[in-house]
Formats: sequence, structure tokens, C-alpha cells
Amino acid sequence: MPPLLDLPALLAIARRSSAVSQPCNCISKPLAGWEGWPVTLREAQLEQVGTLAALPREEATLDEYHPDGTSYWSIEAPIAPAFYPYNLCGVWACRECGRAYLRYNDDGAYHSESRIRALDPELISAAQ
Repeated sequence: MPPLLDLPALLAIARRSSAVSQPCNCISKPLAGWEGWPVTLREAQLEQVGTLAALPREEATLDEYHPDGTSYWSIEAPIAPAFYPYNLCGVWACRECGRAYLRYNDDGAYHSESRIRALDPELISAAQ
């Protein structure tokens, strides 16, 4: 079971990730906002380093946090662990370069899609 990450631990992972400068195929597609799983990224290339899911999926809120008029798809949308979809996310790191990503399965009415977003320390919010 991956460890539940508090805000300081999440920020530390995000800061380490943002300091990585080496080239890697994990950044062949910009992942600044939520994206479907890129075909260029192998599943085995990432390893889970933690989770933001403090509650079971059925009990997690579906409320989003967008104080500045952003939306789910905005690359400027805050990363607020207490809100959807971050409250369902695992935190994963590239085994090759160490860049960190948020991942979760977006379960729609008729399909499920794996979503991924780069972990940007500048966007992390402590909003409750």
C-alpha cells in the first residue's frame, strides 16, 4: 500500500520533480493539464510513490476547486488534494528521470480512462 502523502511530502516530491532537467521520453507529450494516457509512455516506466486518496472512492467528494475561474482541463488549475480529482490520485515517479505525476482513473458512465498530469509545485494548494 503506498503511503498517504500530506501537503509537505507532496510539495517535496513536486519540488524534486521540477528540478529534473535531463531529457526523458516521459515528457514527450506536455502533461501540464489532465491528459489521457500518452501512447509514448510505458506503464512500467512509472512507479507509485504515494497516494492522495485519504478516503475510499465512494466517500470522496466530487467537488472541484477553481477559485480563479479555471476548469478541470486548465493547465493553471490548482492541485488541491482535498478536492476532485486529486483526492483520488496516486503520485507516481518516472523510474528513469524522477519526474512526478498525478494519476487516477476517470470512470465515466460508459468508459474508464487513465488520466495523468505533471506534478507542479507552483500549483499545489492547501485549500480545504
